[in-house]
Amino acid sequence: MTWTDMVGSAVASTFRGRTRTLLTVVAVFIGALTLTLTSGMGTGVNRYIDQTVAAFGDTDALYVQKSQPLLELSTGTGPRAYDPEDTQVATGFGVSFAGLTEEDVTTVEDTPGVTEVHPVYNVVPTYLRADGARFQLALGIPVDGEGLQVVAGATAADGADELAIPDSWVADLGFASAEDAVGEVLEVVMTNMAGTEQAFEATVSGVTQANLAGVAMNPLPSTSFNERLYAYQISGGPEEVAASYIMARAVMDDPAQAPAVQERLEEAGMVASTVEDQLGMFRTVIDAVIWILNTCAVIALLAASLGIVNTLLMSVQERIREIGLMKALGTSGAKVFGLFSLEAVFIGLLGAVLGVTTAVVAGSWVARWLAEGFLAGLPGLSLFVFRAPEIALIAVAVLTIAFAAGTIPAVRAAGKDPITALRHE
Repeated sequence: MTWTDMVGSAVASTFRGRTRTLLTVVAVFIGALTLTLTSGMGTGVNRYIDQTVAAFGDTDALYVQKSQPLLELSTGTGPRAYDPEDTQVATGFGVSFAGLTEEDVTTVEDTPGVTEVHPVYNVVPTYLRADGARFQLALGIPVDGEGLQVVAGATAADGADELAIPDSWVADLGFASAEDAVGEVLEVVMTNMAGTEQAFEATVSGVTQANLAGVAMNPLPSTSFNERLYAYQISGGPEEVAASYIMARAVMDDPAQAPAVQERLEEAGMVASTVEDQLGMFRTVIDAVIWILNTCAVIALLAASLGIVNTLLMSVQERIREIGLMKALGTSGAKVFGLFSLEAVFIGLLGAVLGVTTAVVAGSWVARWLAEGFLAGLPGLSLFVFRAPEIALIAVAVLTIAFAAGTIPAVRAAGKDPITALRHE
C-alpha cells in the first residue's frame, strides 16, 4: 500500500461514521475559530497601542514634570511627606500648579544621559473665537507630530502661528469638512495679568484624529505659538513672573539609560516617564485578557482532541477484521499506524480549515462594522487583524493536536495480532 493509497483510504474511512466524524470536526472547528479570533484580536489591539505610542511622543525621550502627589501615585512610587516649600508657580489668574522652574530645567540638562531638553510652557487661553462664535479652549501640549493621525493638512509647524484641530471640532467651528478647515484662521484670545484681553490669530495647519493616549483631543499649537501666547499671559503685572513649565521633554542618547536618568531626576524632586511607562499598562491588560482567551481556545481544542480519540477508537473497534486482513496481506504495523494517524490529521485539517477561514471572514467583517459603529470613537482601531504567519501557526497547532490525539487509537490498531483480528466477530 503506497502513501497515496493510504491517504485515499484514510479520507474514505473518515466518512464511514458521518455523524460521529461531523461532531468531532465541529468541536475542532470551534477551537480553531476561537483561537484565530483571539489571536487576531490581540494583533489588532496591540497594533493600535503601537500607533498610539507613536502618536504620544518620542519613544527615546523622557517626559519630566514636577513631583507632586498625583504624579507620584501615577508612577507607582510611595507617598512623600508634605513639604510646604514645594514650588507653586502662578499662572497669572490666581491659579497655581507645581511647575518646573528654570533651575529644574537646568538640572535636567545637566543630568548624565540627557542630550537635549525642550521645556513646554503652561498656557491657559481665555477662549477661542471662530466665525464670531466663542468656545472654551484648552490647548494640548506641543509634542512630536510624526505619529499623529492626520485627516487633512499637517501638524502645526514650529516657527509659524498654527494650530492643528481635532476632527471632532470641525463642524462646531463652522467648517464643512476637514479639508475646508485647513488654511482658515482662528483667534485665540488671551488675558494677561493686568486683565487685558488680546486676540492672536492662528492658521489651521491640519485636522487630527484623537487616540487612546488622549493626544489630539484638544487643539495642538506649534511650539513657537505656544511660547508667544505664554509671553503675553505673564505680561502686564507689577512684577516679572518667573518662567514656569508644565513639563519638559528630555532626549536621551541611549534609551537604555532611562531608569538611571529617572532615578537621578526623582532625587531632584521631579518625575520622569517614558511613553511605555504611560501606556504600557494598556498593553499589559490587553495581553493578559488575550492570554486568558487563548487558554480557553486551547482547552476547547483539547476537548475536541478527546472527540478525535473516541471517534478513532470506535473506528478501530469496528474495523478489527479489516485490520487483521491488511496485516495478513503484508501491511506493516507502521503503515497501519500511519493510516489511522492520517484519519486523525484529516479530521483536524477539516476543522482547522473551516475554523480559520470562518474566523478570518467573519472577523474582518465584524472589525469593519465595529469601526464604523460602536468603535467609531477610537479611530484607527481595527479589532481583528489577521496575519498569515499567525494563521499558519494556528493551523499547524491544530493539526499537531489532532495527530497527538490519534496516536492512541493508531498504536492500538498497529498492535493488533492478525490471526486474533481475523477471528474477531
